[in-house]
Amino acid sequence: MDIGGLETVVANSAYVSARGSLDASSATAMRDKKYRAKLNLPHIRECEHMKATVDSAFDSMCVQQPIGKRLFRQFLSSDLSHRTAGEFWKDVEEYNTVLEKDRVLKAQKIMNQYFDTSSKDFCSFLEEKALVRVKEDHKNARTDLFKESEQQLLKYLEASALAGFKSSPYFLRYVQFKWLEGQAVTEDWFMDFRVLGKGGFGEVHACQMKATGKMYANKKLNKKRLKKRKGYDSAMVEKRILAKVHSRFIVSLAYAFQTKSDLCLVMTIMNGGDLRYHMYNVDEKKPGFSEVRASFYCAQIICGLEHLHQHRIIYRDLKPENVLLDDAGHVRLSDLGLAVELPPGKDKTKGYAGTPGFMAPELLQNKEYNYSVDYFTLGVTLYEMVAAKGPFRVRGEEVEISEVTRRILSDPPCYPPTFSNELKQLCDGLMEKDPEKRLGFKNNQCLELRKQPFFRELHWGQLEVFFLLHLFLILRWSMQRTSMTWVSSVRLKV
Repeated sequence: MDIGGLETVVANSAYVSARGSLDASSATAMRDKKYRAKLNLPHIRECEHMKATVDSAFDSMCVQQPIGKRLFRQFLSSDLSHRTAGEFWKDVEEYNTVLEKDRVLKAQKIMNQYFDTSSKDFCSFLEEKALVRVKEDHKNARTDLFKESEQQLLKYLEASALAGFKSSPYFLRYVQFKWLEGQAVTEDWFMDFRVLGKGGFGEVHACQMKATGKMYANKKLNKKRLKKRKGYDSAMVEKRILAKVHSRFIVSLAYAFQTKSDLCLVMTIMNGGDLRYHMYNVDEKKPGFSEVRASFYCAQIICGLEHLHQHRIIYRDLKPENVLLDDAGHVRLSDLGLAVELPPGKDKTKGYAGTPGFMAPELLQNKEYNYSVDYFTLGVTLYEMVAAKGPFRVRGEEVEISEVTRRILSDPPCYPPTFSNELKQLCDGLMEKDPEKRLGFKNNQCLELRKQPFFRELHWGQLEVFFLLHLFLILRWSMQRTSMTWVSSVRLKV
């Protein structure tokens, strides 16, 4: 065996050994006691000054941030005057995830407990129109049955419970966690293993956080290459966007720091590879996915895009290579270097960005565009998932980019006979040339897209709650200790 081959074997062996099993006990065994001690929560006196400066807006602290939401709910459970509201909140979230066959029964149970004026748990803060709507529609088991009620609940809690939470020990614990999030980390906190991939600006290494034993992907961007190829702005955009978003369907930024030679983004490690590899290389005799599998991946991509668009971010580079699989077979969007944030008060942008064969017509024509460009690329990606070839560019075909552009602007997609009518309908809606008629993000959500017949067998509520349940278990386990073992959600500055 040559030296290069031997080094590869050693690197792979070390990486596999570090990963160990995928359960918590493996990570526990790999912790470094010295670094582990640095994760102890501080005494409240050390972070007393943060009480007035920490992010304490209701929606951010009590709804969006997992640790804040967890602590706020513990406060509601401990406060007799708000305990019913807290239970109602949990029951509404459970309703959103139950199976279709159980939804009517769950709705009836919620209505009897919280909407009946004779019940001891009657929620008097609910407006009459919300009560009437639920009573009229509960037998239809609509997914948005309690949406209006939940909005009124959160409004009520913000007005009546937020002040009490801020004066409780639960808020002090929140401040302690936020202090710990703000502590700097350096390259010494991580142990690098094998190279997972290479790009124009650097390499991605598998790495292990010494304090927790958890594995991550460390994207090292070489400073000299960034300066030479004018990629620094792109790197900072990616870091800023990754720090801003928090979705099960987008790779998460755990840490960010810099060394003498590199900018380092430590992110979720995705051991399953990218969709393109699975489409073409796993079964070379029968490339592509079944429609059922494609619908599962497509739905998770939609959830990721919706989250980006709700944060006014246009992705612009959706393609199979940028959709990665984790150990459980779920997908996440990655590589946000070409993404762009829309500034306040502006709903469109301009600029040529993306991959030939995937870009939307309005982008190619140098017109102003909005989030709709991402749904055109979604249509191209979905088509390729099933057909194992692009709608405008066949795999292996040598064709000029100008010809691909002409096809996107002028030619309708041609579907193989194996495509179902539901899939054709969805692809037509996504690859519509006119962005105003295209399926996608409207009224701050993708409701019309989710209701497409192609997804009729999919349970969107359960799809989205998978990560929340996993995160809840991690939080419950970590909060039983004095240190923060779920440190993977820390976001620090480069």
